[in-house]
Amino acid sequence: MKVLVTGGAGFIGSHTVDLLLERGYDVRILDSLQPRVHPRGKPDYLPREAEFIQGDVANRNDFGRALQGVNKVIHLAAYQDYLPDFSTFIHTNTESTALLFEIIVENNYPVEKIVFASSQSVAGEGRYECAEHGIVCPDPRPLDQLRAGDWEVKCPDCGAEMKAVLIDENTVHPHTAYAISKYAIELLAKNLGRRYDIPTACMRYTYVQGTRNSFYNAYSGIARRFALRLLGGLAPVCYEDGKQLRDYVNVKDIAGANVLVMEDPRADLQVFNAGGGRAVTVLEFAEMMIKEFGSSIEPLVPGEFRLGDTRHTVSDNSKLNALGWQPAIPVEQSVREYVAWMREQKETAEYLEEAELVMREQGVVRSVSK
Repeated sequence: MKVLVTGGAGFIGSHTVDLLLERGYDVRILDSLQPRVHPRGKPDYLPREAEFIQGDVANRNDFGRALQGVNKVIHLAAYQDYLPDFSTFIHTNTESTALLFEIIVENNYPVEKIVFASSQSVAGEGRYECAEHGIVCPDPRPLDQLRAGDWEVKCPDCGAEMKAVLIDENTVHPHTAYAISKYAIELLAKNLGRRYDIPTACMRYTYVQGTRNSFYNAYSGIARRFALRLLGGLAPVCYEDGKQLRDYVNVKDIAGANVLVMEDPRADLQVFNAGGGRAVTVLEFAEMMIKEFGSSIEPLVPGEFRLGDTRHTVSDNSKLNALGWQPAIPVEQSVREYVAWMREQKETAEYLEEAELVMREQGVVRSVSK
């Protein structure tokens, strides 16, 4: 059984490749080695047992070559960043999905299942409960509200502060180009999969943590930012007030979820949340990382915010739980693994400074008006 993993040199992809090999699958990787993620080329953690093809999922020839002789596909390759590269999100993420179906149908390739990487960003700001008006899926918080340092989500009808509730798969309210590109993947997967009798499953990952999460680009997230600062003797900077809720999930648990839905026919034509199952504030995450570094430094909360961030994101995993999946690795272990891995890396400081500078220049990171 041959499985193609697109983006297989990346964070989630490489861990998924490892698990597939453990399970006895024949694995092929297609990865473009995007310079902003892999500036040093092909990473040395890729196993020799996996066939590697360097190519772009948005390129017909590259994708077509990689699909030859394949039984199943885990399509993880994506463009992701905080920069306003709107067309690139659609081109790389959505068009590659359409191209995947196009190549399979044109060549009558016998692909038995496709697993797609979606994102919890499809849910937008998520689900909240207003004491008077019930469950609401609100629009993004207004810029003026963020500039005023007013962080909580308000009811659009009465203006009252609302309580965050678990986000289920029926919650769809994307408000960034990246999120829209991911929702389009879900629509293509369901409709083209059904039309051409190609089983699919889409995975809405939340805040995935663990080793190999590239520290070269700003999108890599909270562990990268905090660890790079702590390695440089600097305090981790928490956006907003640091009380945002997140359900961090370990990448090995995500790899397990990918393989599960690939193998289980009950997952066919379905969308699944895959989160950590536990709400943790950004400040709590910062404190975990400070403790792991053995530092006594205090987190900084300077009143900055990042455009496009949601306030609270905690997923309802019950649908995936029903297939037998549970996140097994606690966030403390994710932090421990990441810090140990980061300590082995070299020349990290330059990437912190460059990424922070670019986000400020592009107006992604902003400060509260005083």
